[in-house]
Amino acid sequence: MQKTLPLIDDFHVHLRQGALMEKVTPSLEQGGCRLAYVMPNLTPPITTTKQAMEYKEKLQKLAPNVEFLMTLYLNPELTVEEIYAAAKAGIKGVKSYPRGVTTNSEGGIESYTVYYPIFEAMEKTGMVLNLHGEIPSDATSNVCVLNAEEMFLTHLQSLHRDFPNLKIVLEHATSKAAVDMVKSLGPTVGCTITVHHLQLVVDDWAGCCHNFCKPVAKFPKDRDALRQVVKEGHPRFFLGTDSAPHPRTAKETSKAAAGVFVTPYLASYLASILDSFGALDKLEGFACKFGRQFYGIADSKDSKVLNLAKEDFTVPQEFQYVNDAGVEAAIVPFLAGKAMSWKLK
Repeated sequence: MQKTLPLIDDFHVHLRQGALMEKVTPSLEQGGCRLAYVMPNLTPPITTTKQAMEYKEKLQKLAPNVEFLMTLYLNPELTVEEIYAAAKAGIKGVKSYPRGVTTNSEGGIESYTVYYPIFEAMEKTGMVLNLHGEIPSDATSNVCVLNAEEMFLTHLQSLHRDFPNLKIVLEHATSKAAVDMVKSLGPTVGCTITVHHLQLVVDDWAGCCHNFCKPVAKFPKDRDALRQVVKEGHPRFFLGTDSAPHPRTAKETSKAAAGVFVTPYLASYLASILDSFGALDKLEGFACKFGRQFYGIADSKDSKVLNLAKEDFTVPQEFQYVNDAGVEAAIVPFLAGKAMSWKLK
């Protein structure tokens, strides 16, 4: 059995810096990806048009056949003038991170109202607001990683109410509450879903550092809601892998870095996982069409296609590279050592 589909659009990916960037970026094509919507949480973060375009140039040299869409990091120094400059340069979005909730989010925001002039400029220029949908954990308010996303959703609702023409994407949804909220809002609100959140529940990351990401995978009923909206073929829910490479040493430690790495084997993961819950026929819409439609991006003129075969493919145990210190290092990919039922030919 075989399946052919267009190359994949990934509307949320981390490509890092230095040696890690140089190794990970070419693997986009290895995994079947033709479009990468690049996150700005570098060190230091991408906060200006100039920085974003310089970063894009580096990425394009490493993967010349991939279409890179760039974003800025929402921060207090961002100005309305910079938004207009960014839009003119083709930068597609601004990413909001609540302070301290995930990797390189120490400069994240604490209040949205101070950014309303920025959002108004984004609304006028057609730029997209990308939201990491969690609030920081707070024991005094009974907020932790398991309910941080659900507690955030009132912010999404308020932003949509105040800026109904601003395109907003709730990134990497993990909960039934998030799915229900996005569905209840207007056509300018979209949502990305990752590969790993279609597979994992809380038991899969508790005690397993390589499945730990932010936001964390939730309960079986939440995974079921994500799977169901994919099976529906809902056009405002589309692929954003949140693929986030970390060296093995940063994961296998007392405080594991948050992130799951899927980029090199993306097509196999997608076909295998969607097939496992009866949604293989929705793969093309979810991973190749709906994101472009939401962002208003023309279909790719690339005539290349992906050829997938229904045969076992074992995910390698490591993805090796040489780090910035010149030392051999490795990233452990998602489901390392496990058999996928579909293989990219």
